[in-house]
Amino acid sequence: MAIGNGGLVTDPEATLIAAARSGDRDAFDELVRQTYQDTYTLAYRLTGNEEDARDVVQETYLRAWKGLKRFRGESAFSTWLYRITANTSYTVLKKRRRHRHEPIGDDLADVAEMSPAADPSAVAEASSLRDELLVAIDLLPPKLRSVVLLRDVYGLPHEDIADELGISVSAAKVRLHRARKRLHDTLFGEGKKVEHAV
Repeated sequence: MAIGNGGLVTDPEATLIAAARSGDRDAFDELVRQTYQDTYTLAYRLTGNEEDARDVVQETYLRAWKGLKRFRGESAFSTWLYRITANTSYTVLKKRRRHRHEPIGDDLADVAEMSPAADPSAVAEASSLRDELLVAIDLLPPKLRSVVLLRDVYGLPHEDIADELGISVSAAKVRLHRARKRLHDTLFGEGKKVEHAV
């Protein structure tokens, strides 16, 4: 989805949003079509499984439709959806009170992406580290996983993460610190090595 200068939405997207805000269901359906893949990917990363991710996506778009009048275009529509998705994921995980450990998936490949011209051995090493990182992120408790993904992968500021997860900014920073420390300990701790998923 295109974002204009300063993170503001572009004209075609703004037109769709304005139409959807006035009740045009077709315009909203087009916004869903344009953002569905990114929304599902984030939901899957946060919940760790397809069933919960589908539930989160459905609830996210329901909340977005109901709350569309509150969206003022001060940020990209996709950023607003990230916040709703994060909040919905947190609610689903809290409600179900279970921790699942399924792989996050190869869609997080950009975390350790290498240029095509890189040395093949460096690419192989980076790929191995990426796989270990994916496993390590997957092993984090959901509260820590949510914060590290929203901050380090999606680049949301601490204030937005805190607001959407219903925690203080300092709590968001503490969770991020704990998540990063656990990842470091898992990946580089004394004699520790993440086993690759089979």
